[in-house]
Amino acid sequence: MAATLCVCATCKADQIVPEGGQPLGAQLRDALLAAECPQGVTIKPVDCLSACAQGCAVALQGRGKWGYVYGRLTPADVPDILAGAAAYAASTDGIVPWRERPVIFRKQSLARIPPLDPIAVEQ
Repeated sequence: MAATLCVCATCKADQIVPEGGQPLGAQLRDALLAAECPQGVTIKPVDCLSACAQGCAVALQGRGKWGYVYGRLTPADVPDILAGAAAYAASTDGIVPWRERPVIFRKQSLARIPPLDPIAVEQ
């Protein structure tokens, strides 16, 4: 199984970024990329997840799986984000049992997106 963890690298999380400073999204991106990535998980920095009022945000997606967007994250959440991404990658459909999800994934979910139907896409 596999998963892509998209991280919004441009998110300012409604904070003013000082001259020469890094937005919080870039800090989260750097912290995720510096950590040991779980097997089956690919981290992909993106420019915007349109969750600005709920930043910082990440999205989890996988072929044939439900997708998720999570917000209100910080670099301190990296261990939980990666644990949740590993559980998601190990799932067949993207649905990790509620009690097996890290608390931040239980409480800070912004959206759940159904998998694309390959038949509908082909038509």
